[in-house]
Amino acid sequence: MDPTELSQTIKELGFPIVAAGGMGYFIYFIWKWVTEEIDPVLSEASMTLIALIDRIRMLDNDLIRLNQKLNVVLTLRDQHSDYEERIKHLQKIIEDHDINIDEHEKVYSLDDLKKIYKEQKTTSDD
Repeated sequence: MDPTELSQTIKELGFPIVAAGGMGYFIYFIWKWVTEEIDPVLSEASMTLIALIDRIRMLDNDLIRLNQKLNVVLTLRDQHSDYEERIKHLQKIIEDHDINIDEHEKVYSLDDLKKIYKEQKTTSDD
């Protein structure tokens, strides 16, 4: 539409009617652009975002499981070193007191060792 046709239309219909028609066309153009170009891109981005959130949740769960496993390993390592120290201590006590331990007797704690020592002491006193 050239400027002379536009001015002729404004003279015939009035400026408010022509402005309303122009706004209607502008709204239609924006609506068509949004529904044809923006909506598909947004839906695709939304699906990608949902997939990424799911992956982040899976990684978070994996990190929680790994952290629990690491805690278990560290706890077992500490317990193992404690047991080794106890065994060394018990072996030293056994050597220092010349206690004879049979193959069937097992020493897990100082109480077990005291029991064996008391039994040997009572049998040696008899």
